[in-house]
Amino acid sequence: MRLISQNTMSQYSTNFLLLPIPEYPVLDCVPNKIIKLVVLGGSNVGKTALVVRFLTKRFIGDYEANTGALYSRKFTIDGEQISLQMQDTPFVSLEDDNDSICCQEQINRSIYWADGFVFVYSITDYDSYRVIRPLYQHIRKIHPNANIPLLLMANKGDLLRARQVSSREGLQLANELGGTYCEVSARENCEGVHEAFQQLCQEVGRMIGSCNGEKRRGLHLIRPKSPNMQDLKRRLKQALSSKGKSATTL
Repeated sequence: MRLISQNTMSQYSTNFLLLPIPEYPVLDCVPNKIIKLVVLGGSNVGKTALVVRFLTKRFIGDYEANTGALYSRKFTIDGEQISLQMQDTPFVSLEDDNDSICCQEQINRSIYWADGFVFVYSITDYDSYRVIRPLYQHIRKIHPNANIPLLLMANKGDLLRARQVSSREGLQLANELGGTYCEVSARENCEGVHEAFQQLCQEVGRMIGSCNGEKRRGLHLIRPKSPNMQDLKRRLKQALSSKGKSATTL
């Protein structure tokens, strides 16, 4: 698993199909060390599997349809306790012309709310890779001038024989977007997943710490009970139960 930081950024002239972006309130920046991450990407790329790997160190391959759960946990990073809120999201899809995307309003609100962004694609699905550029441009429409801490995760690194996206292409994209790149496997690479998320949390924490009283944009999403693990445990139990039934049938 490689982590490579990049600081350069490119602009694109592609036409995008974007939903209207509403105006949201501006909130005061307070040193409460709440780090808010949103996980974004196409269909069936493993967003939920990566979130579960990071929060519980477990891997379950099958999940019920993702409706956009918000999880909250406390972590210690660089000797300081932080409250991490992580927003999982429904998938973003390419339109028929393959140059534009369609985002639900829920995703727009999550983008405005977040401090840091995790873009996920599957190395076995080139279309999921193609989603990332227009998705980044969509975020730039919402945050035109903001510093955007960004992690680009290429998932399903264990399925090398089915690879459609090379590591070089992933690294090049991260370089263009000014983010950090890693290739991981939610199935087999717990430490790599944890390291990548932790590095992003550190970057976001430093950004928040440098606010120095400036205004910080954000939304008050409904916060789950901390930590919001009951729903996560329920989903894990359902997945394990389904696997057990399948094994019995076989």
